[in-house]
Amino acid sequence: MSAILLKAPEIEPLSLLEAKQFLRVEHDADDTVIAALIAAARGHVEAQTRCALLTQTWRLSLDCWPGDGRIAPRLAPLQQVAAARVFDGGGVPQQIDVGRFVVDLAGGVIAAPAWSLPLPGRPVGGIELDVVCGFGNAPSDVPEVLRHAVRTLIAHWYENRGLTAIGQSVAMMPASVAAMIGAYRVRAL
Repeated sequence: MSAILLKAPEIEPLSLLEAKQFLRVEHDADDTVIAALIAAARGHVEAQTRCALLTQTWRLSLDCWPGDGRIAPRLAPLQQVAAARVFDGGGVPQQIDVGRFVVDLAGGVIAAPAWSLPLPGRPVGGIELDVVCGFGNAPSDVPEVLRHAVRTLIAHWYENRGLTAIGQSVAMMPASVAAMIGAYRVRAL
């Protein structure tokens, strides 16, 4: 199963002002750099946890329906299935009623009896599901420990930009960030 981002979050988990206050930066000369670090830190935390911090939409592509009817996209937290389609033998998409799917929010699984869904007509990428995931639309919806992980990464990268430590890359994630995000990691089985 592959996934591509369709709609990125509209805001970041930290504002530029919040990041500057945390960094104790009082000038505006580095605003562009700090804004880029905010987005990069959010992306890094999302990649490490497989959790969307803020609401975003992803497209999942599958070759076939799982036999047990349970799709585990490894994107969390799931909110809803926004659209579903199968492609016929000619590559024409056929819409599927999203009401056929049940989103198990606690388990991070999309469920539907495989026998109730139309079979794709092409053997590769014959199924597409658009899913909405994320903790919510506002920075306050993001768990504070994950927001602090973003802050800590921003500070680490800002304070060490352009440097290479002996024997260790400054780009590596600090152990404190790894500890903060550990409980939120979505495991791949």
